Amino acid sequence: MTNRIAFQGEPGAYSHEACQQARPDMEALPCHTFDEVIDAVKTGKADLAMLPIENSTYGRVADIHRLLPESGLHIVDEAFVRVRIALMGLPGVTLDEIDTVRAHLVLLPQSAGFLEKNNIKGIAAADSAGAARELAEHQTRNEGVLASDLAAEIYGLNVLASDIEDHGHNTTRFVIMSREPDHTRRGEIEMMTTFVFEVRNIPAALYKGMGGFATNGVNMTKLESYMVDGSFTATRFYADIEGHPDDAPVRRALEELDYFTNYLNILGVYPAAKPRHT
Repeated sequence: MTNRIAFQGEPGAYSHEACQQARPDMEALPCHTFDEVIDAVKTGKADLAMLPIENSTYGRVADIHRLLPESGLHIVDEAFVRVRIALMGLPGVTLDEIDTVRAHLVLLPQSAGFLEKNNIKGIAAADSAGAARELAEHQTRNEGVLASDLAAEIYGLNVLASDIEDHGHNTTRFVIMSREPDHTRRGEIEMMTTFVFEVRNIPAALYKGMGGFATNGVNMTKLESYMVDGSFTATRFYADIEGHPDDAPVRRALEELDYFTNYLNILGVYPAAKPRHT
C-alpha cells in the first residue's frame, strides 16, 4: 500500500481539504484531472481517490457520472466539505490595499456581496489554489485570492477575511473510491448504496422499476439522468438509496429494478456520513 489518497487540483484545493478531513493519516496526492486521479488508484500510485460528485449550490460535477461507472473503482465512503471562502493576500498587505481578487469562477458569485462592499473586482482563474500559488510567486501587492484557509497556509499568504461567502450552506459532497469494494461494514447511522442503470425500451419501464423501492419502503435520496455517448435515446440513471443490498427490502427492490433494465451496476456500498443527518 502507498498510503496515498489522490485528488484533482493543486495543493490547497477544497478536494485537498476533503482528503485531510476524511483521511488525515494518508498522504494527499494532487492530480491535474479526474482521469489522472482514477488512473493513480488503478495503477497503484494511490490507494484511494477523492472525487467531488455534487455541490449544494451548483448541482452535480460535470462528467462525474460518466467517469464513475467507467472507472472500475468502487465507492467505499462519502465525505462532505463546507466551502468556506477566505480572502488572502501577501504578508504585510492590508485589506484596503486589495483591489482585485482571482478565484475559480464558481467562488466569485458566492462572495459577490463582500467584493462589492469592499470595491474589489473579481477575475476568474482556472483554479483557486493555483491562483494562491501564483500570487505567492508573482508577489502582486494589490491582488488577492479567494480560496481555502489551507491554501493560505501552504503558500505563505495571510488571510485578510474569513467566511466571506454570501450564504453559509454551500457544501460539496465527495465520494472516496478504492480498487476493491467493501460490503462488509455497517455504518453507525445507516448504509448507502449507489448504482447506475439503464432501463429497457418498453413503456413505463422507469416508473415500474422505481415501484419496487416504494413498495419495499426503500428511501431513494438521489436520482439523476444523463445521456450515454451523446445519444438522445439511451439514457442512464444515477441513484443513491438508503440501505445495504443484503437488507431484504433493498434486495427485493433491486431485483425488481433489474427486471426492467438493460444495465445495472452497483458502484458502492458505504456508511452514510454524519453530515447527512445534521
